[in-house]
Amino acid sequence: MNLDWEQALNEYQSVIASGTKRMQIKAIKMLAQFSKRAPEDVLASSIPTLTGILGREPSNDLDRSLQKAAAYCLKCIASRGDGGLAKEISRHDGAHCLVKLLPHSDGKFQEVLIKCLAIIVSFCDESRAIVDEDEGLEIIIRLLNSRTDDVRGYLLEILSALAMLREVRRDMTRLGALRYLVEALSCGSMVSRERACQAIGFLGVARRARRMLVELGVIPKLVELFRYGDGTTKLVAGNTIGVISAHANYIRPVAQAGAIPLYAELLQGPGPSGKEIAEDAFCILAVAEDNAVEIAGYLTRILREGDDEAKAAAADVIWDLSGYKHSIPVIRDSGAIPILVELLGSGSQEVKENVSGAIAQLSYDGADRMELAEAGAIPLLTHMLHDESEELKNNVAEAIVNFSEDPLYRDRVSDVVNDLSFRNMQSILNHVRASNEHMSRSLRRMSIEQFTSNPSIV
Repeated sequence: MNLDWEQALNEYQSVIASGTKRMQIKAIKMLAQFSKRAPEDVLASSIPTLTGILGREPSNDLDRSLQKAAAYCLKCIASRGDGGLAKEISRHDGAHCLVKLLPHSDGKFQEVLIKCLAIIVSFCDESRAIVDEDEGLEIIIRLLNSRTDDVRGYLLEILSALAMLREVRRDMTRLGALRYLVEALSCGSMVSRERACQAIGFLGVARRARRMLVELGVIPKLVELFRYGDGTTKLVAGNTIGVISAHANYIRPVAQAGAIPLYAELLQGPGPSGKEIAEDAFCILAVAEDNAVEIAGYLTRILREGDDEAKAAAADVIWDLSGYKHSIPVIRDSGAIPILVELLGSGSQEVKENVSGAIAQLSYDGADRMELAEAGAIPLLTHMLHDESEELKNNVAEAIVNFSEDPLYRDRVSDVVNDLSFRNMQSILNHVRASNEHMSRSLRRMSIEQFTSNPSIV
């Protein structure tokens, strides 16, 4: 414990420089033994020699034993700290040496090489490009074809790290290696599984790759990762499932795998990214009417029980879904309309703005207008024409225009027909209708026909 590290390093370097190979092997093994306690600068100074040993062409058994000791020591050093030493190993040609040795190794030696390489590519982006240039992807795939032991998990971690490169992803599709990337979703560290998930998201943008991934069983594995992953992993998994869902054939399988409740949790979680991912996913999944029913139920509960941010997000989704023809009765039957009206009068400013947008969209349907009126929406809407928020005023005016065109409610909004916001919105809507354009708040609002005619939309 009171070792003089400077003196120990000098002795080690002296043995490496002039000692016999047996002495060198013993010294390297001792360094590996002390690697958990040695100062990082001591370990870093030993890296060039160790990688140099790996790069030599062995001529006898002692040379091979020396390489085995060096590989094991580098693996121990790479495991230290936050990745700085792993990057140092890569800077001294370590990744290149490890890949070159892999096809000519077996047993414990190959296992050590794989474990060391897994650490390096996990921490060092540059090493991934080096491995790819050395045809490392093909080597890893061949090893995955043959190894079924515990080392397989390390191979999958290497694969998921390499898949961060666009060139590698393209080659994986060409080489038929997507099945291993799908397998990597369930193996290794959460960081590695997250990388595999992210790579699948990139690949899933392409229609052909998406189909192949689904056929390989990616949907239940993604949903499992979505369910049990940590905070960041849930975001990545949720986003990737959204990409895979962007085809009419895969919407129901994603819902059947249990994704909708998980998106509801994400919508209520902290941070805007999760809410945005959940909103987009709900707008895709709700293209199927049975999914829309389930989604509307969760949104109604969030409107009733969630915090202000969750309520605003839920109202935003309802605003979007109200543009789907088949979702209009679904939202009404969910019991959301009375809650929306209540929030219009008592919610936070953000909640009111999103709720007013949803109410404006719902007001295009006669049955929804009736339920809005019965819930007390009209006096709230007329009062809010004078709100300071331009978005809120525009949404309110849009709803009032729709009520004013209904003989049942024309008299109830007659007091505001000369209001400037009302007149401006009326003029805008008349222009839109005259030019036969569709009222659309965003690209997410689309009909089933539009969606299925372009299944590659993501």
